[in-house]
Amino acid sequence: MKKLLSVLLAAMMLLMALGGCSSSKDADDKRISISMYLWDRSMIKELTPWLEQKFPDIDFTFVQSFNTIEYYKDLLKRGEELPDIITCRRFSLNDAAPLANHLLDLSQSEVAGTFYSSYLEQNRETSGAIRWLPMCAEVDSIVANKDLFDQYGLALPTNYAEFVAAIDFFESKGIKGFQTDWNYDYSCLETLQGNAISDLMSLEGTMWRMAYESETEEEQVGLDDVVWPRVFEKYEQFLKDAHFKKGDEELQYAKVFNPYVEGKIAMMRNTAALADTLTSDHGIKSVILPWFGETKEDNWLLTYPMCQLSVNKNVKEDEAKYNAIMEVLMAIFSEEGQKHVAAGTSVLSYNKEVNITSSDALEYSKEYIDSNHLYIRLASTEIFSVSKDVCIKMMTGEYDAKEAYKEFNRQITDFKDPDSKEVLFTQETAYSNEFTDQGSEAASSLVNTLAAAFDDEVVIAYSPTVSTSIFAGDYTMQQTKWVLTARNSIYRGEYTGAEIYRFMDWLVNVKEDGRNPIKHRNIMPVTSGISYTVTEYERGKFKLEDVTYNGQPLDDNAVYDVLLVGADTFIEHELFCGCPMPQDLKEKREDYLVNDYSSQECMALALSKTKQFLAPSDYLTILH
Repeated sequence: MKKLLSVLLAAMMLLMALGGCSSSKDADDKRISISMYLWDRSMIKELTPWLEQKFPDIDFTFVQSFNTIEYYKDLLKRGEELPDIITCRRFSLNDAAPLANHLLDLSQSEVAGTFYSSYLEQNRETSGAIRWLPMCAEVDSIVANKDLFDQYGLALPTNYAEFVAAIDFFESKGIKGFQTDWNYDYSCLETLQGNAISDLMSLEGTMWRMAYESETEEEQVGLDDVVWPRVFEKYEQFLKDAHFKKGDEELQYAKVFNPYVEGKIAMMRNTAALADTLTSDHGIKSVILPWFGETKEDNWLLTYPMCQLSVNKNVKEDEAKYNAIMEVLMAIFSEEGQKHVAAGTSVLSYNKEVNITSSDALEYSKEYIDSNHLYIRLASTEIFSVSKDVCIKMMTGEYDAKEAYKEFNRQITDFKDPDSKEVLFTQETAYSNEFTDQGSEAASSLVNTLAAAFDDEVVIAYSPTVSTSIFAGDYTMQQTKWVLTARNSIYRGEYTGAEIYRFMDWLVNVKEDGRNPIKHRNIMPVTSGISYTVTEYERGKFKLEDVTYNGQPLDDNAVYDVLLVGADTFIEHELFCGCPMPQDLKEKREDYLVNDYSSQECMALALSKTKQFLAPSDYLTILH
């Protein structure tokens, strides 16, 4: 009898244990997965780790995508799913219209109720739907060297006439009164709109913008004949008043920033964030002034959201996932969440009861903030492109105001992106960017393509590397550029096996002080020629076990041709992973920097040779 009871008790304990295991497995199976595409890796500074910490029961996948709505349109054209949460900085309703049927209407959501209505109205469709929510705003107006004004006993300008007088005064002292990096599309767009905000914010200007933002492919909206002729007239006058000189149209960032720091430029176009940096890091008291009109009442600050955020409509099919995403949105748009988005950058909030402005640079613009004189730039893809083309030609004297108006109108009613048309090659096989314990097929394909094209024995790609899956079909130049993430550096040189192992150690192992070079699981290094094995001993923490070359252990003394692709900032900077590269490796590696082309140009050159994204390989094994 005792034996029978013992058997029964053992059986009951086994069933309970199995039941417990089953419950644990079920709990894991019920974890909610949310994919979020990030317009730039800057969002990986503080926001993404904070979200993972705040929502430990959610499996997040963060992908660095591209800062254009065209990227998401292309995903749909090739039949791919949109991510659950989308972010994009360069945005207009005009651009986003083709995505509308795929996105949630957030107008009645709890998070929409946290916004000042005037800012949400900018994103309201004619149907009344609001599918995009603006994240906290950057202020991008006129940065003034207050120390320089004080040195010459000159008051800061308060209207356009005083602004021009200040420019003339500094010019007479051999100091450039106003300068900017005219070469960039955003500088062209913002100086063009900035000088005419009072016109663009008039009733006629507002009505035109509503019509433009609501246009369809069948019915394109051109420039009106009331507001926009004045915009180009003011820009023509502004170029004269700013003492624009031939050749200035080629100026890039460093050619303006450095002279400003040296006291050779009194005012420039830039952001409140940079003004604060100039004050704190360079000891130059720098403040933000508005874009000036005839009177103080006509002065406006130009702003743009750090990004716009939307949600895939398909999440509504899963109630638990939908509810989780709504909680995530509320967290992101809370005061704490927006501070993590800003990551120390000086911004303004579009949300009620959220005060995250800490910028001393905005002290002379407080009245414009308080009176809501905040203009949100018009930033469609075509407006960016056409602004650069037309404004540069005004700068060089090819167009006057009337000719510029006509050409701008012609281009926005018949816009064609040259990178999106010509087919470069036809990809035969598709590879997914889904990250598994064997890594990403798409990332491996990309890195193998680079290795084959340049005859490198070893390629190591680190930091966010791939922005999209590789699809089967025709590839244009634009689609090719969207595969590899932007702003990576390229290094080529000879390294010993021991040095390669130390690179991998830097990129994988948690450091003695607890810092982790792998910000998120799907951003592990991608390799070709070598394979590596890691143990995930704690969620998100890895230990490098071995590195092999052609299936054999690396020879410490052998020398290999190595191509390195990545962004050191992502691994090294305190706001990202905070894991500096060993100094001796860094010094050697600097000698191998390739300055001739960007990483995307390198990829385009590789594909001109291979004509295909090559097959992936087994480069990674994750043990548990």
